[in-house]
Amino acid sequence: MVVTGHRDKAPQAIQSLEGGTLPGLRRMPVWPLYALFLGYPLWWALGLTSVIWVLAAFPMAIALARRGRIRVPRGFGLWLLFLLWVLVGVTALGMVAPDTMPDSGGLMGYSHRLLLYLAATVMLLYVGNLTEQEMPQLTVAKLLGFLGVVTVVGGLAGVTVPTLEFTSALEMLLPQRLTGDKWIEEMVHPAVAQLHQVIGSAPEPRPKAPFEYTNTWGNNLSVLLIWAVAAWWAHGSRGRRWLTALLLAVAMVPIVYSLNRGVWVGLIIAVLYVAVRLVLRGRIMVIGALMVAALLAIPAFAVTPLGSLVQARLQNGHSDSIRTTLALKSVEAARSSPIIGYGTGRAMRGSASSIAVGRSPSCRQCGNAQIGSTGQLWLVLISHGLVGTVLYFGFFVHAMWRYRRDDSAIGIAGSLVVLLSFWYATTYPSAGSPLCLTFIAIALLWRNDLARRERMAAERAEWWLRFKRARAEHSRGLRPVKPPAGPARPTGPTGLAKSARAARRKGIGTAVPMVEDRETRVSVR
Repeated sequence: MVVTGHRDKAPQAIQSLEGGTLPGLRRMPVWPLYALFLGYPLWWALGLTSVIWVLAAFPMAIALARRGRIRVPRGFGLWLLFLLWVLVGVTALGMVAPDTMPDSGGLMGYSHRLLLYLAATVMLLYVGNLTEQEMPQLTVAKLLGFLGVVTVVGGLAGVTVPTLEFTSALEMLLPQRLTGDKWIEEMVHPAVAQLHQVIGSAPEPRPKAPFEYTNTWGNNLSVLLIWAVAAWWAHGSRGRRWLTALLLAVAMVPIVYSLNRGVWVGLIIAVLYVAVRLVLRGRIMVIGALMVAALLAIPAFAVTPLGSLVQARLQNGHSDSIRTTLALKSVEAARSSPIIGYGTGRAMRGSASSIAVGRSPSCRQCGNAQIGSTGQLWLVLISHGLVGTVLYFGFFVHAMWRYRRDDSAIGIAGSLVVLLSFWYATTYPSAGSPLCLTFIAIALLWRNDLARRERMAAERAEWWLRFKRARAEHSRGLRPVKPPAGPARPTGPTGLAKSARAARRKGIGTAVPMVEDRETRVSVR
């Protein structure tokens, strides 16, 4: 807000909005976000997918430290308490959880996950503290949409050339004793698909590029497509809308071939949620659009292999047994150590069928499955106990509730991402890129809320200045005019009574006539 001419003392909102930025703060560089998202195909090819989020957080943290003053969202204390719980959990790494292998809680896994939590925290604060001048929210949404396009291309590559893989530069630099570990190999060895025996006797290719795992690919793709729609459908031209629709249609092919039932359910949740939010805004036609889309999708699935693939996947519960077993073991571990948990996940003793069946040199895939590997909920339960679980999910519940009334495109997209995080927490681990993407969504919701509150403060400040100036002119005997339009006032008997009482407390008479203000010009930009 810029005020010229006569200046009275006014609320701080005028100064805080001047020039679209906050006074006394250093401008933050935005290249870390551009480098992270636009360069993601390169980071994948170099074998840096699992660590690029941590590396990108370093320049963001430096920018925040040089900012001068850092804002934090409401409810951030819950997340800080969770991080404190994670730090306390290091003392439990030596403990043995029920029915787990001794010494299976390693410091390396704990440290890696802690770094990922800290990286997500930095990205939340970094994106949330950027102003519209530094990087508009729509630009952030477009960067996320670009990564969505890259993920769709990687998924198509996983379907068409599933055997494509190569040795990355990072993999060449690491010693053989590290790259020989299956966990590290999957993080540094670029491949477009994972081969899993899910439906029949032969392994099926499941897309994963440009991420480490198929489940991570599906989780991230469903989130990134939401931002593609928000950026290019809700705020795009007719041509961009057609291209966005084409992107969604093409994305269905690798999504079906990924055999990720969790993603399939997540997409259904997303469609229903957006439909409900739009209907509440009065967009009744969205129901008809959904019916038309369903009528077109049914024959498309019937005449293509996609329909039979979905049916076969639903009839073959490939991982149901082990997922149920690991979830029950996680709950049992949380009950045995409800306060601080065990610091990290643990390797289960034996297998889902018998404790006598375990991993051996001749069978690397037999038994000893990792408790907490089948969902963030189960990981937090065993790692940080019931208290840590309440703190972790309490932060997301608070964010979902606080921004529930934001019905803008950014608001609906961001709240949908947070909502999906609850569902995916039961099926996929989210420490890493999924958590960072969720925190960026919360940062955009937070910025949207701040912008709305600043607009309201600016309107109140403008009205306050005009009112005070008009009252001064009236005291000099100028002709009264119609009162200036002010901020929205409460309606109804109760609201009017409250408004009158508030006016009397401030010493503002409700019957004071207003005059035209020809000297003070107030503009908002």
